[in-house]
Amino acid sequence: MELQDRLNIIYKLQKKHGAGSVEELLEIQARLEDQTSGYTDLGEVIAKLETETAAQESVLREKAATLSTRRKGVTGGFETRVHGMLEQLSMPHARLKVEISDTAQLTATGLDDVQFLFASNVGSRFLPIKDVASGGELSRLTLCTKSLVADAIPLPTLIFDEIDTGISGDVSLKMGHILKELSERHQVVSITHTPQIASRADAHYFVYKTVDGNRTITRIRLLNHDERIRSIAVMLSGNPPSDSALATARELLN
Repeated sequence: MELQDRLNIIYKLQKKHGAGSVEELLEIQARLEDQTSGYTDLGEVIAKLETETAAQESVLREKAATLSTRRKGVTGGFETRVHGMLEQLSMPHARLKVEISDTAQLTATGLDDVQFLFASNVGSRFLPIKDVASGGELSRLTLCTKSLVADAIPLPTLIFDEIDTGISGDVSLKMGHILKELSERHQVVSITHTPQIASRADAHYFVYKTVDGNRTITRIRLLNHDERIRSIAVMLSGNPPSDSALATARELLN
């Protein structure tokens, strides 16, 4: 009777777990025992993870402290170089201030809270860039900071998308010179509608759209010298370009 009861239990377990043999049933038993043993050792696992987390946090805090010291050491020089570039871009009184305050908790920036503040005129209060900088000021600040950062870390390619927003004339010309100088150390890609900037490029690509049936396709084409003259002239006066615009475009390219 006892043997029959054992066999009945085995058959029921085989049916419950879909086991085709006693061997399969034993394998399932071993697997379940492994899983449940993990729950019984949960306290030990948690204690181990807490120890590992504390050790990693200690290392991170040490690295964050080193980063903070280095960051504060270069702030003054960075601000001075930005001011010099802003002066080149006809903003002699504009000032950038990097404000660094300590944080108790580790964040994405380490143990520092970094704020970039800006004052465009003498006597103006330093406020967050996003709150006070106009489109033209933001364009020039972006060029200054991005070019300086590019010289500090390995950035083989720099992309400036509409860096000329809100500027024109002499400032555009100066910005073109800075981009040209930057291109001697990095590959620079600039999406622009400003002739003074487009004329400084080593290669001029024209981006345009075509309609093919129910699809709009964006295409790009490298312009030759004559095509560049016309494209820059169109930026100056519209399409078709005037004779004076074509003459100015030739002068810019030369």
